Amino acid sequence: MSYIEIRTVLPSAIAEKLSDALMENGALSSAIEDAYAGTPDEQPIFGEPNEPTAVWEQSLVIALFDDKANIDSIFQAACNSIQIEPPEYNKERLPEKDWVRMTQAQFDPIRISERLWIVPSWHNAPNAAAINIKLDPGLAFGTGSHPTTRLCLQWLDQNITPDDEVLDYGCGSGILAVAALKLGAKAADGVDIDPQAVESAQFNAENNGVKALFRLPENCPNKQYSVVVANILANPLRMLGELLANKTKQGGKIVLSGILAEQADEISAIYQQWFDMLEPTIDEGWACLSGVKK
Repeated sequence: MSYIEIRTVLPSAIAEKLSDALMENGALSSAIEDAYAGTPDEQPIFGEPNEPTAVWEQSLVIALFDDKANIDSIFQAACNSIQIEPPEYNKERLPEKDWVRMTQAQFDPIRISERLWIVPSWHNAPNAAAINIKLDPGLAFGTGSHPTTRLCLQWLDQNITPDDEVLDYGCGSGILAVAALKLGAKAADGVDIDPQAVESAQFNAENNGVKALFRLPENCPNKQYSVVVANILANPLRMLGELLANKTKQGGKIVLSGILAEQADEISAIYQQWFDMLEPTIDEGWACLSGVKK
């Protein structure tokens, strides 16, 4: 099967609406990028260094279609559904490729430590004797490839004990809860605001033969944990301090990531109210903070 790709540039305020509308009207996939990416006018967004802004001024919408699709009609219908005049767009026929194989080629096994690996399902484990977490890229964040996830996994590898009960707050794919259990923790729960993440995490736990429970925040167990891990972003971590502290047992440990290195001191100072915070660990400009509940 071959495919047609279309590209159009429009204000970011309506780019997401058009992207969603294209999907609803028959696009196979749709993505949004900075229209000026790779140029001097490229803009950082939230979570990236150097004076981040909330959105790009102009966005590039890229959509993929079956080559038999009536793209002009689909594009017109999508624009009509969100009540905008159709912007100009470019069409390009993509050569036939094994897209599944190409996608899989981007994800190799990831070595976290001497004994811990993340292994996609299409690979054999490089070290069969290691603790191997089976995990494929999916809808939820957390494959082990991002520095923030690696930092949390390395902390778990060095610190988890058989008596630990772990809460993975903002669990995404569930990789941290799964890893904690495979590293020997007694129990692990996960929480995420995204129902798809909860579903994905539950699948990943079952696929790895561990028993973890993943829930939406309103269904989070009313209990405290010896280890609370939150790999989110700096802004939600600023607001969640008291909640995460209340979820941590006295003498228990907190692990925070999704934090840029330059944000580490500020976040550490916030959590110092409840925890004796340690020096951050840094990887590729990202920080992991940890501390012990006072």
